Amino acid sequence: MTNKIHLDVHSHLIAADGATLAGFDGVSWDAAAQKLTVDGHAIGAKSLFRPADLIAWMDENNVERAWISAPPPTYRPQLAAAEAARWAGALNDELAAIAAQYPARLSPLFHLTVEHPAVAASIAREKITAGHRRFSMAAGGPGHMLSTPAYEPLWAALNAASAFLFLHPGEGCDARLDPFYLHNLLGNPTETAIAASHLVFADVLKRYPDLQVCLAHAGGTTAALAGRWERGYATGRQDIDTSREAPSLALRRFCVDCIAHDSHALTLAAQVFGDDRIVFGSDWPFPMGLPQPHRQLADLDPKLRQRIFCDNPQGLAED
Repeated sequence: MTNKIHLDVHSHLIAADGATLAGFDGVSWDAAAQKLTVDGHAIGAKSLFRPADLIAWMDENNVERAWISAPPPTYRPQLAAAEAARWAGALNDELAAIAAQYPARLSPLFHLTVEHPAVAASIAREKITAGHRRFSMAAGGPGHMLSTPAYEPLWAALNAASAFLFLHPGEGCDARLDPFYLHNLLGNPTETAIAASHLVFADVLKRYPDLQVCLAHAGGTTAALAGRWERGYATGRQDIDTSREAPSLALRRFCVDCIAHDSHALTLAAQVFGDDRIVFGSDWPFPMGLPQPHRQLADLDPKLRQRIFCDNPQGLAED
């Protein structure tokens, strides 16, 4: 049984000091409580502002490296394009500054603005020119479909750089999900599957084969729906172009993190995406992640655990 984790592709930090972001409208920082409030949403997880806490957790769990991204409460989908670009720039500056403190351990996944694909493409091109090839973006949201032509310049820029793009669900707006923590328990995995479905049926990853897209939370509900997607393709359902790649093949172009919280669900993900396409992600510091990865994944098949912890990350984009 391996006790070392080569790479964590899914951990979160915001800033070493939230005061650096408090100059934006709608954002405030309580230094005494170490609490950032963004558009009325209080972000009280203090470890998001303590990079040393992540390093300590990595040391405790024998995690060699982590790729850090901004968490969903900072996505701010309502911002207009110019302000969204400025906000993303501030988040990315903070991620870069944090990673520079721990260059052997941390690397940034630079934030892209899914609501404004032209802005996202501009950020991607700028970072790629500077030598960076790893990014994170919300999986979409109401009115933002990754299959639309507006995203083609972004896919082209990322593909040309053989870039890595981590897709993470944002916060939903369906009132039916207000009870029982359902925005997280049901909304998040559904948003990820919606994003994956648009990329699959629009043939995005076949047309841009050097773009590495990683889906959060073991792909959300994607693996459970893969057979239904394949049946819709096989029977030529409305608006499905059967000259494009079949879903069963397209899904093998993704990678996904291992946060399924069930060994059977993770085994299904390995069957759908490929056991060489599952990588470790912790969702640190959030409790819905894998804060105790060796214990939480102890019942997983040892060969699959070896792949997730050590082998599979070797194929991901390196700077």
